[in-house]
Amino acid sequence: MDVFERCRTLGMRLSRQRRMVLDLLWTERSHLSARDIFEKLNSRGRSIGHTSVYQNLEALQSAGVIECLDRANGRLYGYRSDPHSHLTCLDTGNIEDIDVELPEDLLQQIEHRTGFRIESYTLQLNGRRTLEL
Repeated sequence: MDVFERCRTLGMRLSRQRRMVLDLLWTERSHLSARDIFEKLNSRGRSIGHTSVYQNLEALQSAGVIECLDRANGRLYGYRSDPHSHLTCLDTGNIEDIDVELPEDLLQQIEHRTGFRIESYTLQLNGRRTLEL
């Protein structure tokens, strides 16, 4: 299901501004601040106000259409809302989405130690690039 169809299914109105924000997030496929989104859209001739960007990001995040990462220097928004993990470069601050599946025996060890049944998880990994891929 594409993101516009998902919004319609959730009963969200797809205004011109909301479409612009979604198009940018799905095109960039990175983690952007509201300011980044505002500046990128306006530099591309897509006239949108600060308030409209913030309101649309809040609505999309609240509906579970996009993700929101709270960082020390502010919120970042990404196009994925499915369970996934993040790898942050300690040198550049860039964040990569990664799909990690922990071994079943590790999950069982965690459940045994904590008394919780693990239903889902995300990891936050931090590191420095050691080689070019």
